[in-house]
Amino acid sequence: MAVAGSADLPGKPEAPSAALAGLLDAIGAGAYVVDAQGRIIAVNALAERLLERPAVDLLGRDAHDLLHRDAAGRPMPRARCRMRHAFHAGRPAQVESDYFARGDGSLLPISWLIAPYGGAGGDESATLVLFHVVDDRGRGGTRPDPSAQPLTELERLALLAEATARLTSTLDVDETLRRLVALVVPRLAEWAVIDLITERDEVWRTVVVHAEGDTLVHHDDLQGPMPPLPEESPMPLSRALRGVASAVAAPETYQREPDSGIALEQRRLFEATGMHSAAIAPIRSAREVLGALTLGRAGRSREFTPADLPLIEDIARRAGIALDNARLYQRQRKVAETMQNHLLPQMPRVPGLEMTVRYLPAPNASQVGGDWYDAFRLSDDATALAVGDVVGHDLEAAAGMAQLRNMLRAYAWSQQDPPSRILERLDEAIMHITDVTMATVILSRVEETPDGWKLSWTNAGHPPPLLISHDGLARYLTDGHGILLGTGVGRPRPDATVLLPPGSTLVLYTDGLIEEPGHTLDEGLDRLRRHAAALAHRPLASFTDQLLRRVRPLDNDDDVALLTLRTPSGPNAGGTAPGSRR
Repeated sequence: MAVAGSADLPGKPEAPSAALAGLLDAIGAGAYVVDAQGRIIAVNALAERLLERPAVDLLGRDAHDLLHRDAAGRPMPRARCRMRHAFHAGRPAQVESDYFARGDGSLLPISWLIAPYGGAGGDESATLVLFHVVDDRGRGGTRPDPSAQPLTELERLALLAEATARLTSTLDVDETLRRLVALVVPRLAEWAVIDLITERDEVWRTVVVHAEGDTLVHHDDLQGPMPPLPEESPMPLSRALRGVASAVAAPETYQREPDSGIALEQRRLFEATGMHSAAIAPIRSAREVLGALTLGRAGRSREFTPADLPLIEDIARRAGIALDNARLYQRQRKVAETMQNHLLPQMPRVPGLEMTVRYLPAPNASQVGGDWYDAFRLSDDATALAVGDVVGHDLEAAAGMAQLRNMLRAYAWSQQDPPSRILERLDEAIMHITDVTMATVILSRVEETPDGWKLSWTNAGHPPPLLISHDGLARYLTDGHGILLGTGVGRPRPDATVLLPPGSTLVLYTDGLIEEPGHTLDEGLDRLRRHAAALAHRPLASFTDQLLRRVRPLDNDDDVALLTLRTPSGPNAGGTAPGSRR
């Protein structure tokens, strides 16, 4: 496929993603994608040949002005253009008889279909246009009911393109299944049934959905565990679950003596749903069979025939790839989160103080990151608190974080020095005996004095701690700030000290809580300050959870570590408050 971007054509749209390029070339029809202004941003090779125009003459041009003509070869008036009306309304449309202009000025009789397309390099307002050359120019432009007669070739290609775009753009298993059902019901059938094979090789009827008008009704009573998969059964569902073949089935198929528990369940399914015809296809990935897709028709809908199976197989194959990717992602996420939870410590019990910690992994990365927190008792009975961030959010960053945290613990325990001196020694060491390139950290110590709880800290390039009084007055502790770790500069680091008021709350956090693309750091700090002040009277666990929920940006792509501490509200307050971790 020929694709050009702003580097090739000044003032023209950026090149689309590689995924979009591969998708268009896989379509067996002329295809191009336009942006929100109607300019062509991608075109496949078949469209270039049919239009007799190279990509360089198409990309960046207004598709309507360049291509669309009436039957006399004149430019199509915009007010009469059905394609343009559907484009601006953001809805699908189809016309069976129309004309495009070739590069030599001659007319190309076509049928076309357009649909909104949200996969063009993140552009949610892009539109996909598919067109075929036609000889019969007298056909109407109304779309047939797919359950009443077979799809046209153009509709089939459009459905497959939509399936690829929608199914491969999520890594959530439940969302993949929801999108699969929405693709096929009621477009291809009134019923959709999805049976999946679990990691323990058990079959689970995961989805049974029926279309009632525009509403999809889930039948939970028909879902649940299925009998074991027989090894030799010739029945259609059993063969599909083994990956042998797809097939068309009817109630009569399962009226004979059942050869397995699955066959008996299929008989019950036909009786409960009233389906008179079903098409059953394997759902498989490149590695294994994941399950089976059953589409069922009822009422006056036409019966499935073997000619319908290739389309359903193609859809099931795309669903298999998407499900496999989603399962692998979720498996990796579970392992990574377990690893992260073991890397992060439990909180110590400090009489008179409450402490709560939270860690949220990066949503779109490997789920293991360099953000961390720590709290531990020191040899002089003070309590050390630390929050830091090693550059990156992957396994390497997590390994560096563990090295840094353990070294910091050792220095802080063995040397009764101010926090600044401990970080100076840590900074000298990390460049020689760790894999950490750069890191930020706040190291503090909290101790009870005759005047109250005293906080001493030093800050190595980290966002400042936030202190909120019992009355909701919030201020950042900006003293004690120095350069981040790993620069090799070797400057002396400052210390700072403050008495924590009774009932006050201290918030230590990493930058994933406040940073948001397109916004300044000051905006994030102000958002944190305002919400923390509003939550000052909440119990500490609720305070911490609500702070995460309210302050963390929705499009956050970084992990977040958060440590909160609360002092007793009066001189007689005390006791032991265990820490918690989530």
